[in-house]
Amino acid sequence: MTKHDVATQAETGIGGLDDVLGGGFERGRVYLLEGSPGTGKTTIALQFLMTGAALGEKCLYVTLSETEDELHMTAKSHGWTLDGLDIFELVPPESLLDDDQQQSLLYSSDLELGEATKRIFENFERVKPSRVVIDSLSEIRLLAQSSLRYRRQILALKHYFARSGATVLMLDDMTTEVNDKTVHSVAHGVVRLEELAPEYGAERRRMRVVKYRGRRFRGGYHDIAIHTGGVKIFPRLISAEHHKEYDRQVLSTDTPELDSLLGGGVERGSGVLLLGPAGTGKSLLALTFVKTAVARGERAAMFVFDEEIGLLTQRALGLDIDLKAMIASGNLVLEQVDAAELTPGEFSARVRECVEAHGARTIVIDSLNGYQAAMPGEGALILHIHELLQYLNRRGATTFLTVAQHGLVGDMKSPVDVTYLADTVILLRYFEAVGRVRRAISVVKKRMSAHEDSIREYQINSQGIRLGPPLTGFQGILRGVPELIEPVALLGSGPA
Repeated sequence: MTKHDVATQAETGIGGLDDVLGGGFERGRVYLLEGSPGTGKTTIALQFLMTGAALGEKCLYVTLSETEDELHMTAKSHGWTLDGLDIFELVPPESLLDDDQQQSLLYSSDLELGEATKRIFENFERVKPSRVVIDSLSEIRLLAQSSLRYRRQILALKHYFARSGATVLMLDDMTTEVNDKTVHSVAHGVVRLEELAPEYGAERRRMRVVKYRGRRFRGGYHDIAIHTGGVKIFPRLISAEHHKEYDRQVLSTDTPELDSLLGGGVERGSGVLLLGPAGTGKSLLALTFVKTAVARGERAAMFVFDEEIGLLTQRALGLDIDLKAMIASGNLVLEQVDAAELTPGEFSARVRECVEAHGARTIVIDSLNGYQAAMPGEGALILHIHELLQYLNRRGATTFLTVAQHGLVGDMKSPVDVTYLADTVILLRYFEAVGRVRRAISVVKKRMSAHEDSIREYQINSQGIRLGPPLTGFQGILRGVPELIEPVALLGSGPA
């Protein structure tokens, strides 16, 4: 078998990883997969070999650290069988007490290292595999005892496998005290897996391609999730790769006053930010946009971070919006998102699936406060939101984001400022008039067209969102304590 007898790419079977690597591993090369214990190295290696076996290739797993029984248990936990794989356990447990396996104390490492290498080569010649996994280099490093001997041993393995045309994946659990970069310079490519432990919630895993000779790859960190069934990798979203031609038409709502406030409606492929304190109706206002989208015959998706879906569904019925019927008809995807369990990359992948697989043209993220909880820091939040909004805009999806501000009236603060990223900003406010707490709505930004610069009172009832005439008789509404300068008609009452 030579390198020219097979395709040039050895696919890993992990869609996200193949995407990051630009198609997979180049055949006939040696690669390093490194990471601390528990980051998913063995699972990825098994998927790599099982993909090869499914393609009819011969595959060899050389294990120096885990037993064959442990590998089968790992496979069983994912619902796999390792049929078709040759597993070679370099030091079987039953031979540990065999006198023939015991070495003298004098130069024992030399004898053990030579014997280990010899047995690896013997099994390789027996199987003649296309794909090989060596798990792990830590044991070879211990046998070598010195950096020089370790490097010479790795070079010997590399040149041997290169002549055979096999694609080799070496695993390293990085358990040595010295950060040895020997294999980095020898390997054709290096993939690093990392595990992060946040103060609250499940551990987070991510990967990065450290090097890949002669190949363009997707740089940076990419989130990883280990589920039953294997490892899933979520490539970092790059919006520039997803441009799509579409008609940037103006989408009207079912409320003439709201259309007037928005200058005719909301443009397709734009981002709309609903900004206001808790209780002003941001989620319900977003639901009215979902309702009108479904009424137009489009599909929508709503991702809820803060509210239990059952409660949201019940509240929506109060506005004559039947979310269950929309879901049953296939026009709405409604997902509850647990920020403590979901990585930003996995969330982006879910949004992409709704747009590309389900054809959703209206996306609601409720709210950015909950989305922020899934982020390592505010700077990362801005970058993630920027790429996600740009992606949705370029795919022709209209996005509605809600942000809850801290405080009720006066000088309110937002947990993160994303107003500059949105094309349209709708501001919701409380204000006091005639002894009652009232709500006001205004559009403070709209990139695509002119909009009404007035402030209107609004109410939320069984008929949905009801807007009143512009509040021209007040000033200071946005501060929460307006001053009446002339009589004005308020909703639900006579002139103030």
